[in-house]
Amino acid sequence: MTSAQPSVLDNDEALPPVLDSVLDSSAILAIIEGAPCKEFPQDLYIPPDAMRVFLDTFEGPLDLLLYLIKRQNLDILTISIAQITRQYIRYIDMMAQLQLELAAEYLVMAALLAEIKSRMLLPRQLAADEDEEDPRAELIRRLQEYEQIKQAAEDIDSLLRQERDIFNTAVDSSTLEIAQPLPTVALREMLLAMKDVLGRAEQLSHHRIVREPLSVRERMSAILEALEGQKSLLFTRLFVETEGRHGVVVSFLAILELSKEGLVEIIQAEPFAPISISAAHTNTTVRTATATAAG
Repeated sequence: MTSAQPSVLDNDEALPPVLDSVLDSSAILAIIEGAPCKEFPQDLYIPPDAMRVFLDTFEGPLDLLLYLIKRQNLDILTISIAQITRQYIRYIDMMAQLQLELAAEYLVMAALLAEIKSRMLLPRQLAADEDEEDPRAELIRRLQEYEQIKQAAEDIDSLLRQERDIFNTAVDSSTLEIAQPLPTVALREMLLAMKDVLGRAEQLSHHRIVREPLSVRERMSAILEALEGQKSLLFTRLFVETEGRHGVVVSFLAILELSKEGLVEIIQAEPFAPISISAAHTNTTVRTATATAAG
């Protein structure tokens, strides 16, 4: 295994074994204020070969450090710029030999840390620089922006993505024809409808009138003639109110007989909906059936 190159900064401080810690997966994951951390939070992703930083109060991946800072478990204002700068340079030296793309991602941050450290080491003129911004503020701002961008990327990745979570349908629903069979009419519904018609006929019968006997066959012919050229007729339209109770019974029997012979269909779209009667054959067939019924 290739060892890391010497740091380009001064060597007045012993550097931690960054390379060994990155490659040794059996080591403790992190040390936070002296306490070992053996498991990362479930909502935190640590990339492979992530950089580890070693401070007085924290040892572990930089992503975990930012996570703890965000959760206010660590004060970001107390971080040591010099230590993180040295460890950044050491990490870049190592990753330049192992993975150039990953090293390039940290190069800008390492340059920023070096600039901040150099500005921290320069003597300050107290009178002129009272309002000068703390050099660490830039690093803090960058770290906070990094955390915001990382969180935004996670939020975007959690959204539904076409061809990953959802897929377009290839079925043209406009050409599909679904046959919806009409529900059968129960005998109870027919009896209830007849009861309603009888009740209305009773209300209109004020006195008794002697009428000529009504024929079921004649009423069958009349119903078939009424259905000619009609798609359907309401059940109640087939009754003559002036015929009274006897006319209702004859018409009801005629409808049942026509349904039995398959000449008409009794239709009800849904429970308690109006009942309709429609011809079961073409007009020619209906005329033939009418002649048969009349004969």
